[in-house]
Amino acid sequence: MLGNYINFIAIVLGSLAGLLVKKGLKEKYKKTVMQAIGLSVIFIGASGAISGLFDPNSEPVLFIISLVIGGIAGEALKIESALEKLGMLLQHKVGSGESNIAQGFVTASLIFCVGTMAIIGSLESGLMGDHNILYAKSILDGVTSMILASTLGIGVIFSAAAVFIYQGAIIIFAGFLEPLLTTEVIREISIIGGILIFGIGTNMLEITKIKTANLLPAIIVPVIYYIIIVPLFPFFI
Repeated sequence: MLGNYINFIAIVLGSLAGLLVKKGLKEKYKKTVMQAIGLSVIFIGASGAISGLFDPNSEPVLFIISLVIGGIAGEALKIESALEKLGMLLQHKVGSGESNIAQGFVTASLIFCVGTMAIIGSLESGLMGDHNILYAKSILDGVTSMILASTLGIGVIFSAAAVFIYQGAIIIFAGFLEPLLTTEVIREISIIGGILIFGIGTNMLEITKIKTANLLPAIIVPVIYYIIIVPLFPFFI
């Protein structure tokens, strides 16, 4: 779990540094900085999704089916609404006047959790005690959290807890999850994750108002597809 602890600390420290920067940032610069970050997030999401789609072994329509099914499930579960309520609760607890705590929390959590490094790094940490990938991810997450917190505020720091729980669960249950999180599954999850991050970026630029949190169940669909559907119905593939 050492890699996960360091990742947690890196996000917290990065967020605190970002909050200090935010206090010294004049209001007229904040919108420009937000737009710059939004464009960067779009690029990160697009590059992640496209790299997976260009893999000759990728399924051309699985990500579409996954997003549709995941969106229906997320809407039924009201994930976005639940996270917004959590954001309001956090806002009340910390006594902050910020209104975008939920946005900061959801945005940072998705960016930090849905990537390949989070999954593979946690598996290697749990199975072999190798924390090198999580160490590298900690550096990236620390810098990213500082940039996000400088505009999105204190909500970003709470993503450290989401990352710790998510990666910690993979580490603890690595022996069970390893057969499920195959190369194919991780590739498809990365594609979906990239699309969700792209949606976050367009939301940050106020181009769209996509309920990205309601699409989160989509990352489970590739697991079901490759572990259950493919072995049972190979003639449909």
